[in-house]
Amino acid sequence: MNSYAPQISQQAQPVMLVLPYPISANRYWATRCIRSKQTGKYMAMTYVTAEAKEYKIEVGKRARLAGVTKPFLGRVHVHIDLYPHRPLDWQTRIRKLGTHWDDTVQCMDLGNCEKVLSDALQGIVFDDDKWIWRQTKRRMEPDEHGARLAVTITPLVIDHVQGSLL
Repeated sequence: MNSYAPQISQQAQPVMLVLPYPISANRYWATRCIRSKQTGKYMAMTYVTAEAKEYKIEVGKRARLAGVTKPFLGRVHVHIDLYPHRPLDWQTRIRKLGTHWDDTVQCMDLGNCEKVLSDALQGIVFDDDKWIWRQTKRRMEPDEHGARLAVTITPLVIDHVQGSLL
């Protein structure tokens, strides 16, 4: 690792949250066409849905329960573990497919999960998603605890300025 790469701060405490399984990006944002009163032309308007607002409220409640009183200011590392719902026939799938049984489990893709999560956490755990400097994501094997999203947000600090800039 380069000496100028962001390092996990020794003083900052990470925030660990277990959140409900995220809603689909298709249900988080919606688009509709509206007609301009001035020009009569149609234009697309994208907005956050009521379901998305409810999800963000739930994220805020769980963040407060975890001790978050204000957003981190500055760079953060976001680690995501996405647990899909375990289907009722999971044992049959294990017998038929072995260790790859969970490849057949329906799960949202990690890219959509990240975008929905970063939007829901913005203004609650971090100031703005532009401050996500590092991110790791994993799709996990479904388990007995149900579908959920485990996320850890850790503030980052830069210990050294790039030597070439001095």
